[in-house]
Amino acid sequence: MPVFKNTEHLYETLGGFWKALYERQDFSQAVKSAGIQIKFEITDPQAVIWVGPDGVEFGEQNLKPDVTMQLAGDTCHAFWKKEVSLPVALAKRQIKSKGNIAKVMKLLPLVKPAYDMYPEYMKKHGL
Repeated sequence: MPVFKNTEHLYETLGGFWKALYERQDFSQAVKSAGIQIKFEITDPQAVIWVGPDGVEFGEQNLKPDVTMQLAGDTCHAFWKKEVSLPVALAKRQIKSKGNIAKVMKLLPLVKPAYDMYPEYMKKHGL
């Protein structure tokens, strides 16, 4: 059974977490400075999350991604719980990427504080 019940639940929890992360000035400034637009195409349940210089958006947008990441909702959850690393998930094809993945890798050090934020955030949402 997937962690996220449906698309609405995923947007509320995982999407809300991305929005909370973007509110951190260090993270949002890094995304803006990098000028990167990331599109997460999520399955189980189907969802699209955009993270870029203008913030976090849900669903299809009229934006051009620099990087597209395709992964399952459970893989997102496992990533934030530190059960899977991005390089390993890419190598195992648990996450498929298109575009300039080197830009995304540069942002990884900035998400380290988010690993501590995630369990507390999800606990508030019953996960």
